[in-house]
Amino acid sequence: MRANRGEKGWKGRAGDWQASLARRARASNSAELRDFYEAFPSDGEMPVGELPLVAIDLETSGLDPKRHAILSIGILPFTLGRIRLSERRHWVVRPRAGFSGETVVFHGITHTDTELAPEFQSVLPEILQAIRGRIPVVHYHPIEREFLDRAVRRSQGESFRFPVIDTMAIESRRYRHNWRSRLRAIIGRPPVSIRLNDSRIRYGLPPYEGHQAVLDALGTAELLQAQIAHHYSDSTPVGRLWV
Repeated sequence: MRANRGEKGWKGRAGDWQASLARRARASNSAELRDFYEAFPSDGEMPVGELPLVAIDLETSGLDPKRHAILSIGILPFTLGRIRLSERRHWVVRPRAGFSGETVVFHGITHTDTELAPEFQSVLPEILQAIRGRIPVVHYHPIEREFLDRAVRRSQGESFRFPVIDTMAIESRRYRHNWRSRLRAIIGRPPVSIRLNDSRIRYGLPPYEGHQAVLDALGTAELLQAQIAHHYSDSTPVGRLWV
C-alpha cells in the first residue's frame, strides 16, 4: 500500500490509542473499566475483517451532554460477515436530570418509562461486558462518546474514552470533503445528506424507523458492512477507520 499523509496520520492515532488505553487500564479504580480497557482490540494494524465489532446507539433527552441525559442504550454485536441479532441488548435508564419530555416525539421514551428504569451506574457493568473485546461502531461519534464519557464520570469519577468507527465520518470523508462537495457548494446545491437512513439508501439498504436504539444500532452495523464492501476491504487496517 502506498504511503501518504493520511496513512501517517492514522498510524499515529492508532499508536496513541493503544498507549492511551494501556494508561487508562493502569490508572482506573474500577475493575470493570480496567477489564474493558485491557480487552480492547487496540492494535490499529489489525484487519477490520478479523475483528469483532459492536454497534452502539443512544437515545438522549437532548444534544448537549452537559445539560441532557442518556435515556436508552442499544447494543448489537456483529462482524463484517454476520450480525448477531439474537445477542442484541437494550436498556432504558433513569436520568438524574435534563429530561423535559420535549424529545418524546422523537424516541417515544416517556417519563413513566424512565421512572421505572434503573440508573445508568447500575447497568454499566452489563454494558461494559456486552461491548468488551469489540470495536464499537456508531453513527456520529460525538453523541455516543460525549454522553457515555459524562455518564461514566458521574458514576465512576473518571473519564471514559476509547476509539470508535464512525459510519457518519466515513460518509463525510467521501461526500463532504472532496471536489464534488466543493462543486455543489459553488453552484448552490445543498450538501449530500450523511444522516443514517440517507446514507443507507445510497448503498441500497432499506430505511428503518429511526430513533429506536437497537434498530439504529442494526442500521449502523449494516451500513458499515456496506461501506467496507464498497470503499475498503476486509484487510483494511482498523486504524484507518476509527476516530
